Amino acid sequence: MSLRVNDIGTLVSEGGRALMPGVEELTAQAIGALTGQQKAAAEAIRAELGAAANIESILTRIRLLQQALGPAQVHGLDSNGYMALGMEVCRKIGEVVGAALPKERNAYTELVSWVSGTLRAHAVEIFTTNYDLLFEEAFERSRASYFDGFTGGHLPFFDPVSVASDDLPPRWSRLWKLHGSLGWALEGDSVVRGRGRTASQLVYPDHLKYELTQKQPYSALFERLRQFLLTPDSILLTSGFSFRDAHICAVLDEALAMNANASVMAFQYMPLASEEPACKLAYERPNLSVYASDGAVIGGVKGTWRPGDPPKNWEDIRATFWGPRWPGEQSKFLLGDFALLTRFCALAQATEMSAQETPDAAVAGAPAAIAIAEANAGEPKA
Repeated sequence: MSLRVNDIGTLVSEGGRALMPGVEELTAQAIGALTGQQKAAAEAIRAELGAAANIESILTRIRLLQQALGPAQVHGLDSNGYMALGMEVCRKIGEVVGAALPKERNAYTELVSWVSGTLRAHAVEIFTTNYDLLFEEAFERSRASYFDGFTGGHLPFFDPVSVASDDLPPRWSRLWKLHGSLGWALEGDSVVRGRGRTASQLVYPDHLKYELTQKQPYSALFERLRQFLLTPDSILLTSGFSFRDAHICAVLDEALAMNANASVMAFQYMPLASEEPACKLAYERPNLSVYASDGAVIGGVKGTWRPGDPPKNWEDIRATFWGPRWPGEQSKFLLGDFALLTRFCALAQATEMSAQETPDAAVAGAPAAIAIAEANAGEPKA
């Protein structure tokens, strides 16, 4: 959603539309594209689920009905009908999230520049719940090596043993797609990759979350997330994550409780009042900090941002993470915007900065540790 494009898919700084919609719009498009009895059944399920309904919860209910019904009918469909409906919903999701990465330099390419621009003792690991192929395109466009759990040439297959190990060199980034991906398909008893954007049956795991995330490949991917968080001194930065996925939050909660030396820094786009699930976990686990547009929860303490007078030569450094998001707006914490966070990371090693004139160019280079240090040193103040 942080990438804005025009009608021909070119990146724009103002106006345009999101490259891919948020979950609410994705739900509307996927359900609205159905026809006949399938649409009637999906709309009935959506109404039953109420305000909590989204494409993932609707797909969950569809797959539950597929498993439970047999020849009996609910909303005009039997078990086979709901199987076909689930496949059609996944196909519609694939059409919506199958957009290609814009050719211009963008948030994804800047993140890959940061990842691959430094010699590292440990590989960077990316965990994403998105189904699209934007990360893959960005890595391949930069010719940066990455491993996503699949191995092979003709028909790459998911290899849980390689996921669990650390045999690859640190320059190989890791990309873990917790909710599946476009291009994944089931061939016999194996999950394979490389079937193109039209392969969308595995874009979302059968979502009896606690039960079915125990199946491959999801069990190996979730175990990798747990293993990462249990590593001493590990740091996980989150962006665009709502903290409403109970199965993921359960992994975070358990791992942070077990490993006090791990930390999660959650960069949230909305104000604190709209980020209640993230804040709730931050109150319970002080090694999880929430940085929202108007305030933060750090060490289990909530506060609003009150920037004081910056030290000498800090004006440009502060401009990398504090300022108006759009012209005419009040200043706020900026790094909840994925595009600004990735710009901040990409320019983290810059040694010279100058004041910028527009919010789109406001994220000049500053060492990441410096900006994080200021936030941790007293902003917010309770």
